[in-house]
Amino acid sequence: MERRNFLKAVAAAAALGAASAETAKAQGGVELLQIYKCSVCGNVVELIRAGMGHPVCCGKPMNLLPEQMEGKGSEKHVPVIERTAEGIKVEVGSVPHPMLENHYIEWIELVADGHTCRKFLKPGDRPEATFKTAEENFHVRAFCNIHLLWKGK
Repeated sequence: MERRNFLKAVAAAAALGAASAETAKAQGGVELLQIYKCSVCGNVVELIRAGMGHPVCCGKPMNLLPEQMEGKGSEKHVPVIERTAEGIKVEVGSVPHPMLENHYIEWIELVADGHTCRKFLKPGDRPEATFKTAEENFHVRAFCNIHLLWKGK
């Protein structure tokens, strides 16, 4: 590649990287904290920077996972939130979610005021987490290895 074309490409990439989250969203780009899954290998990623590109894995665009709040299985997947003296307690499901080797909640996440806290779980754990925070404006998400992403407010 000629030096002049290389410098143009670097300048274009820098300009693209400097696009604001609002610009990216308005132009169909990705948004901060969106969760994507690869349809080939199963990798799951959370975006920590908004931009104009689209996540790619195994040579294919990754699938954006919707934040489900209702529907089939919601009683075992929608996070239930309780404010406690320690902070915010989250239990996955009004009926406890199974935590089996082949079907379990992988993680529970709290998003508040630009901060993200996550607790990773494994089969046999209780599908719950307590986050030490006094934030009033927040939401929580839980990720099931089979039924994917669920949101609670």
